[in-house]
Amino acid sequence: MSYQLIPLPYAYDALEPFIDSQTMQIHHDKHHAAYVNNLNTAMEKHPELAGKTLETLLRELNTLPEEIRTAVRNQGGGAWNHEMFWQIMAPKAGGTPKGDLLKAFDSTFGSFTAFKAEFEKSALGRFGSGWAWLVKKGNKLEILSTANQDNPISDGLSPIFGLDVWEHAYYLKYQNRRADYVSNWWNVVNWDEIAHRYSIK
Repeated sequence: MSYQLIPLPYAYDALEPFIDSQTMQIHHDKHHAAYVNNLNTAMEKHPELAGKTLETLLRELNTLPEEIRTAVRNQGGGAWNHEMFWQIMAPKAGGTPKGDLLKAFDSTFGSFTAFKAEFEKSALGRFGSGWAWLVKKGNKLEILSTANQDNPISDGLSPIFGLDVWEHAYYLKYQNRRADYVSNWWNVVNWDEIAHRYSIK
């Protein structure tokens, strides 16, 4: 069984004007596709692992054969991270979360506004390429960032959502203005999907 490139759940231009069509096309069709293809190539060396989900591979990263561990960390992480990323965005989205997720932001961070500020700080503070994450650790919410395509699953955490702060995610539109990209990104956040992910983690 090989891993598949999932299609975008919306058109390339659906997140305009906040994320441009050309960025979405290159990001999905080139970058995400490369992670999937490279993972499949690496996994050919160990057919006994066929059938394991991306999440299982990342959770069991330290037990995998050493010769493919780095490939799974980088390519498998990139594949999982991007699958999640497309799903937690949507056109005509943004706004404020509701229900239990909003209550969790209020109880953990003081308010939704305070959560956003701390999350943006994490995204802007990541030196070089990486991700900012909201994760569950036990029953507690935490914000953290990881380098490259590293995924919190490999550290025993449950990611609720992540923001891609690799330059390829924003450079065509925003150039070096990562802060503008992060600020505008809230307009495409799919809080219904994130609330669902929060409820099942």
